[in-house]
Amino acid sequence: MPTESRAWFLYPGTGADSERGQIAELRCEPFYVPEPGPGEVLVETLYGSWEGNYQHALLRDPVDICRMRDEPRVVLGNAGVVRPLRCGPGAEAIEVGHPHMIFGAGEVDRHGFMTRALAYDARGTMGALAERFVIPARCLAPIPPGTRHTLAQWAAFAVRYVTAWANWALAYGTLRLQLDAAALPRPHVWGWGGGTTFAELDLARRHGCEAVMVSGTDRHLELIESSGIAALDRRRFPGLAQSDDADDRAREARRAAERHFVDEVRRRTAGDGVHIFVDYIGTPMLRATLKALGRNGIVTTAGWKHGMRIPLRRAVECIQRRQHIHTHYARYGECIDAMAYGEANGWMPAVEAEITPFEDVPALARRYGAGETGYFPVFAVRPE
Repeated sequence: MPTESRAWFLYPGTGADSERGQIAELRCEPFYVPEPGPGEVLVETLYGSWEGNYQHALLRDPVDICRMRDEPRVVLGNAGVVRPLRCGPGAEAIEVGHPHMIFGAGEVDRHGFMTRALAYDARGTMGALAERFVIPARCLAPIPPGTRHTLAQWAAFAVRYVTAWANWALAYGTLRLQLDAAALPRPHVWGWGGGTTFAELDLARRHGCEAVMVSGTDRHLELIESSGIAALDRRRFPGLAQSDDADDRAREARRAAERHFVDEVRRRTAGDGVHIFVDYIGTPMLRATLKALGRNGIVTTAGWKHGMRIPLRRAVECIQRRQHIHTHYARYGECIDAMAYGEANGWMPAVEAEITPFEDVPALARRYGAGETGYFPVFAVRPE
């Protein structure tokens, strides 16, 4: 029998220029969930985490997800914790009743790397913005039995921390191919961005690196410092992200900010420059990222928060032996490894004290868009 549920639905845009930069409306509507088919599981959402890809979908940037999927409405939500209720044929290995974290790879290639994200650009999928829904069994990762951490933390872990784990493994491994621990005992690892950058720099710190995170808000700077990562106030470098389209005065302000920033990098790294720069912002900051990077350095990212195109002087990058790492989420085995490490070592997100009720999800989207949330905003559907 179909199961009754509710979800926050996103509908296609009209394509009008007035929609650009505007957060689309989410509509809470009832619907019926079909019985799980082969390899599928009926689940109920306990907690969800508000992710950057949700915001991209609501802003229809860079695409209108509904039109891309050719579907009349879409339910987002590739980060969260769910409870399995019923298993379809072939999914009996999933333990009914035991909380599972969503593994957000909706479609993968033959090696297990994600090509489309669950409840985002993978057609026919839905996620944590539904009270109950059907999900592929391969997209469920069991929460460690007797976990020391809250289910809300695991919801926030699902995308940001799993992404950081896989990206860090490739970036750090690439650095060590060039410079082993004898040659470079304590690499300098810097970053700017959001929760994924924070998670990755915390991993760098735990690997014995000198980690620095740049942020421009007091609440984030306090969290960074309290986590043992050195914090650097981005407001000390006004104009750092000015575009080439700015006027002469703005371009000069940007160049001055870059000089000031690079001086600070050299001071903190004894002139070496940054060995791994975690840059999840993209185009507006790339110029400063590259100027801060030392020889044999690594620029690494798994996202494109602002801008999808980056200009490079290939000769400079070759001569400096600098590598550019691009990843997209993780393989399932990496997700399981990240969860095991997080459980054992306390590598977990610091979830906000006030968790948003399911009914207030649109308000959470607005606060996130205005920069009024922390790195790990969580909403509760069935809190425990």
